[in-house]
Amino acid sequence: MDELRAISTFIKAAELGSFNKVAEAQGTTPQAVSKTIRQFEQHLGVRLFHRTTRNSSLTEEGQRLLESIKPSLEGVVGALARARNAAREDEGLIRVAASGSMGRKILMPLLAEFQAKYPNIQIDLIQEDGFSDLVHDRIDVGFRGGNPPDAQIVSRRLFPVQQIVCATPAYLKRHGTPRTVHDLQSHRCTAYRQPGSGRPMAWEFEIDGDTVFHHVTPVLLSNDPDTEMHAVLAGIGIGQIDSINAAAAIRAGLLKPLLADYVSERMGFFLYFPQRADMPGRVRHFIDFIIDRLLDSKQFYLSPKELRV
Repeated sequence: MDELRAISTFIKAAELGSFNKVAEAQGTTPQAVSKTIRQFEQHLGVRLFHRTTRNSSLTEEGQRLLESIKPSLEGVVGALARARNAAREDEGLIRVAASGSMGRKILMPLLAEFQAKYPNIQIDLIQEDGFSDLVHDRIDVGFRGGNPPDAQIVSRRLFPVQQIVCATPAYLKRHGTPRTVHDLQSHRCTAYRQPGSGRPMAWEFEIDGDTVFHHVTPVLLSNDPDTEMHAVLAGIGIGQIDSINAAAAIRAGLLKPLLADYVSERMGFFLYFPQRADMPGRVRHFIDFIIDRLLDSKQFYLSPKELRV
């Protein structure tokens, strides 16, 4: 038998004191209500109601059962209602994954704007440099800079990420300006440590339509993009910094872009999320909002003119 339906009918009959009133409330017949209650009593092996022609009242066993199950059922009904509402209304929690650097520079201003528009939506921002497992980590939306995410999930490239060699004007005044990739051998360079291997990540350039990797011997090696960026700003050396981190400093004149003819745009900034037919409305609102704000954004991308300042 359908126990949940029987319990709901039992509680309604206890509250209304009449099978006829229950039938009116549920849009059924008194006979159907009586049959459901009788089957429920047989299922439990106890009598739940004293019946008369017009009214019904709880037995002692029925009263104890009502007191035991009513709070629990109300909790279940409330939870189901909240789940339905969360799927179609602008409220609830969204779990978002992004690296620390990207979360601060790209997402934080947008999250403030999004929550001003949807104040009943909460954001749980998980910041880690590794690629999040959406299913295992229960992530609704992820962001990733670099190569495209796994093909088994839905992803959207929002804008290209440039790899820009740059240095402070003061460093270039002291050490000179490299004109070719090979000139870098005589300069002090920084590098980013790859999370998996721990090795310095090769610099990459686009030369004659091909991606060419160039290894430098770093005077400073860091596993944090912000730290490498600050090292370059401090004049420690030349660095290859992604446009997400470098664009604002270049536009402010704090850094000068170098080797502009060889800037690689192979990588991108991606939004990704699980493929699901029952996507909650709040998540769809968030995805649409981010795409509207970041698709083909020039905020973190330098034009050819800006690369030749």
